[in-house]
Amino acid sequence: MLTPDPKVVRQLLTRYATLQIAQAERHSPTAARELKDVSHALRVTMGASGIQDAIAKADALLERARPAAARTTEADGGGLPLAV
Repeated sequence: MLTPDPKVVRQLLTRYATLQIAQAERHSPTAARELKDVSHALRVTMGASGIQDAIAKADALLERARPAAARTTEADGGGLPLAV
């Protein structure tokens, strides 16, 4: 299986989160359609059937893509998931 480009995955996660926030603040049909499209793209890119699974897989991919020095520096603090 091909591994998605971490930059593309990060862009999809960022767009997904931005649209989720926008929809929570004020519903927009345009944003709802775009959120549906981004969700689909994220699921396809990560090879997942659901959005939560896609986010979890994206988090794991981005964690593996981080430099080893950055991973060990944050290991003491527990860290937060890359996408919530």
